[in-house]
Amino acid sequence: MSDRALGVLLLGFAGLGPDQDHQQDMYLPAFGSHPGFEVVGVADTPAGASSSTGHRLAAKLGVPAAASWRDGLTDPAVDVVSVCVEPGLRVEAVTAALRAGKHVLVDKPLALTAAECREVGAVAAETGLVCLPAHHQRFHPMIGSALAAVAGGRVGLPWNVQADFLVAGGTPSEAGELANLGVYPIDVVLALTGQRVRQVHARITRHWHDGPADDLALLFLTHDHGVTSTVSVGRMRALADTRPAGLAVHRYRISGSHGVLDVDAARPAVAVRRAEATGATWHGASTVGRLLDVLHAAVTAGRSSSPGPADALHVAEIVDAARASAASGVPVELPDSEEGSR
Repeated sequence: MSDRALGVLLLGFAGLGPDQDHQQDMYLPAFGSHPGFEVVGVADTPAGASSSTGHRLAAKLGVPAAASWRDGLTDPAVDVVSVCVEPGLRVEAVTAALRAGKHVLVDKPLALTAAECREVGAVAAETGLVCLPAHHQRFHPMIGSALAAVAGGRVGLPWNVQADFLVAGGTPSEAGELANLGVYPIDVVLALTGQRVRQVHARITRHWHDGPADDLALLFLTHDHGVTSTVSVGRMRALADTRPAGLAVHRYRISGSHGVLDVDAARPAVAVRRAEATGATWHGASTVGRLLDVLHAAVTAGRSSSPGPADALHVAEIVDAARASAASGVPVELPDSEEGSR
């Protein structure tokens, strides 16, 4: 592939949360600052077209607004499609982009169920194109250092990981916070251990907010080779020292045969005090920027990405099993890797 910047189509402005727009809040700024990419078009879905978000953004960026999202996929200037469509259309949009010959970056989660993830993974394998789920928290510098330390044997053989991922304030997701936020700590735990989960025992509850969906989940995971992990994930009430919908707790404790490693992914950071709130800002390459580095390297080298559809599938299997376990009150076994990949 030539050294030219890869053309990007921004497709959709929806997420799992009612006020989520990761396309404009996260991916557009990252694409705009990355020398390897250039936004060349914008497309919205029928559900999002009423707000005219796509047309307004296209005019602001000075790029074409596709008449329909499928028309946007036929543009020869587009190499990569950044997909942030509503959950009900996500599988259709991702598979259509892949079959149109476009590489894909997909906002989390790749799909809401393991069955849907398998469908996407099959098309990605069939086309040989990059399908990168946005598991960007694994690229946090503190987590990257932890991955290197564990791989280098600093704690010996890891036997347990404790993960806490709590967001303060913001609007709860109608899909539940396990589906909305769980992908991040689960993906990091899988990266840290390198071991597939075999059994899930979970408790899911609505604790902080009114409404039908869960906002707090506790997962007890048993991995291959006797490794275990515990993941707490959810949303709490707003805090004065945390920006709205910002991370209040993001930490990991990795216990091994020769030591313990504590990782606080809220550090290092610069405290920023505003009239409305106090927050923390990381000065350096963002996790999304690092994710785009992975995307660019995979596309230009003609190889698959890591994370990829298989990673998203295993996370979805764990979430599916957690819901089944919470409903039944007993642990749920997961399929082996061959069954899970079909």
